[in-house]
Amino acid sequence: MSQPAATDASATAPLISAEALSRHFQVGAPGTLGRWGARLRARDGVEARVGSWLHAVDDVSFEIRRGESVGLVGESGCGKSTLARLLTNLIAPTAGRILFEGRDLRDLHALDSPQRFGIQQVFQDPTDSLNPRFSAFDAIADPLRRIKKLRGAALATRVGELADQVALPRALLSRFPHQLSGGQKARVGIARAIATSPALLVLDEPTSALDVSVQAVILQLLDDLRRRLGMTYLFVTHDLSVVKLLCDRVIVMYLGRVVESGPVDTVFERPAHPYTRGLLSAIPSEAGAPGGGRIRLDGEPKSPIDPDPNVCGLDGRCPSSTDRCRTERPALREVGAAHQAACHFA
Repeated sequence: MSQPAATDASATAPLISAEALSRHFQVGAPGTLGRWGARLRARDGVEARVGSWLHAVDDVSFEIRRGESVGLVGESGCGKSTLARLLTNLIAPTAGRILFEGRDLRDLHALDSPQRFGIQQVFQDPTDSLNPRFSAFDAIADPLRRIKKLRGAALATRVGELADQVALPRALLSRFPHQLSGGQKARVGIARAIATSPALLVLDEPTSALDVSVQAVILQLLDDLRRRLGMTYLFVTHDLSVVKLLCDRVIVMYLGRVVESGPVDTVFERPAHPYTRGLLSAIPSEAGAPGGGRIRLDGEPKSPIDPDPNVCGLDGRCPSSTDRCRTERPALREVGAAHQAACHFA
């Protein structure tokens, strides 16, 4: 009698959850500043502040349920890609933890752990993410050889099946990356990512390096694969139109923190955070979005280095900012059904 209850619990439990997740980089340590480096050195005098910490991801908590497609949005430098690297176990968190299928992700480092390969990633630039010495066949076959231990005819059959699933002509499998178009390379990267039959696919702006004419085709392919294979997506993007088209829920990040999350329809129709309203008003097709017209968040973002824990990160750019925003950082709280926002006035 207890078995059905366990099955029901596993069906409703989150596939992956982040609990108070943070990732900080020490300023001055080699290779830690990434895309923020030049801007911060010019603006904030980073060289004189060695020993401080850059808060790339700061106290982030959320859940993704099996079968969902969740969009992760925010401007460049807000921490989206760092969060994606944390979820794929490419870097370790400074604080907090990630649970995948009920297990701490830090415990899934062993190569013999089948859950280790339950999370895969499709990278932003299909050219950079493919080994130039590997043919399309070898790129797709690599995880099958190393993880699934396939060889010979079984390997060739499985690679052919994966090529068919992503609509890559089998005649192209012998070609190298420089012999493929951008869309064809993107299909190779997707086929490689789904080769291990992952439960969660992290898509880090997978179409941003492609021609506009190809982007829609690849996005449709990804949507079809999710429905056909029953995968769960975390779609990292700055394009809110893509989120509205392909995602069930959306998470909005600003300066390393989640400022709003909720069902896509709810967030797009009734955004609760001023930053989200500003993002939505910038979509050309949403020129008449909530609030009426373009909402400009003038000024520079605050520095992510040693941020004041008592100040709202949007203070100085927010048109609704008050003295309270400069003395009390708003916590993420419920503002509606499955809808959260980190704003005092949401």
